[in-house]
Amino acid sequence: MRPAGITYRRWAARGAHFGIIAAFVAFCAFPFYWMLITTFKDVHDLINTANNPFLFNLPPTLDNLRVLFGETRYVRWVLNTLVVAVGVVGITLLLSVPAGYSLACLSGRWGRQWAIGIFLTYLIPPTILFIPFSRIIGALGLQDSLWSLVLVYPSFTVPFCSWLMMGFFKAVPRDIEEAAMMDGLSRFAAFLKVVVPLSSSGILTVVIFSATLAMQEFVYALTFITSSSQYTVGVGVPTFLVRGDVYFWGSLMGACLIVSVPVAVLYNSFLDRFVAGFTVGAIK
Repeated sequence: MRPAGITYRRWAARGAHFGIIAAFVAFCAFPFYWMLITTFKDVHDLINTANNPFLFNLPPTLDNLRVLFGETRYVRWVLNTLVVAVGVVGITLLLSVPAGYSLACLSGRWGRQWAIGIFLTYLIPPTILFIPFSRIIGALGLQDSLWSLVLVYPSFTVPFCSWLMMGFFKAVPRDIEEAAMMDGLSRFAAFLKVVVPLSSSGILTVVIFSATLAMQEFVYALTFITSSSQYTVGVGVPTFLVRGDVYFWGSLMGACLIVSVPVAVLYNSFLDRFVAGFTVGAIK
């Protein structure tokens, strides 16, 4: 039989482990709980400071969702955001994957310098590029068009994603690619059929990173888009649900909850691949 002291310490360690995990889960899930309960709270329940903010003191209501869907163009904003995100992801993949592969194949001093130079462009603050981009968008006649965002956002995503994909392609053993070419595949065919599938974690990371940036960016979307029918969620929601010093908290939380839940599910569904995408090369 095991000594009672060892058994006690083991159960205490398990309890502490469970307590830490439970506290972490509660900390991460609390914003979603807050958004959910605020979405269905009555306005009088929200503004009464004597009420418990974590519970329903009055019966739940659907008025906040009615305001969100009936008095704003929320559905149109969500569709606009999806269009921009899909366009940005497509352009980012089209440019960053070949660029990353080319940098991975470019060995020597020039390869390192090009890789560092591309990554440094990602570190340039977007506010510095604001005026040049405005001139370009005006010259192209893309004001108040979603295409302005589709063309501008890749300037933020492509440099970082190219650098990220370079690390992934370098992690793929060259012997595998050379063996595929010896079997009769061309370099391009070996790249598509061998290298790309082995780098799926990096490609998924690029997709999530690009889509998230396109969904949450605010400054450029606010400046380049002027009509409400072309707004994205990040601009339309605060513009129409914050009127002076009046905040429609229930509708605001409902809008945030509807958008954030799919993103959270996406992140958690591919968490292992996403972490692998940002930590590639950390362990050899």
